[in-house]
Amino acid sequence: QVRLVESGGGLVQAGDSLRLSCAASGRAFSRYTMAWFRRAPGKEREFVAQMLWSGRTTRYADSVKGRFTISRDNAKNMVYLQMNSLKPEDTAVYYCAAEGSAYGLGTEYNIWGQGTQVTVSS
Repeated sequence: QVRLVESGGGLVQAGDSLRLSCAASGRAFSRYTMAWFRRAPGKEREFVAQMLWSGRTTRYADSVKGRFTISRDNAKNMVYLQMNSLKPEDTAVYYCAAEGSAYGLGTEYNIWGQGTQVTVSS
């Protein structure tokens, strides 16, 4: 069974950086498109970034474009989210997600981690 475990969240000040990590276990990680989502207090969960299984294509939410970078290390079964120039509005629980089917295009995520809290103070 696939498991995703996030880490790296914390409390930072506006303008600081954080790197979130997601450890994946249980299957051929390199075949699966991975993504990060977030849920801010009182809001719906929203897409943040994704990287296709090929590792060559990424997509970002407009709100984080130019500040966040998603990457993956298939040899270590890891996905990362480098977050720079953090803003108070980036405060949320961040979730790592995986598509349920191999070689997907990032349209259906149905495997989720437990989330890691990121709090950005002004």
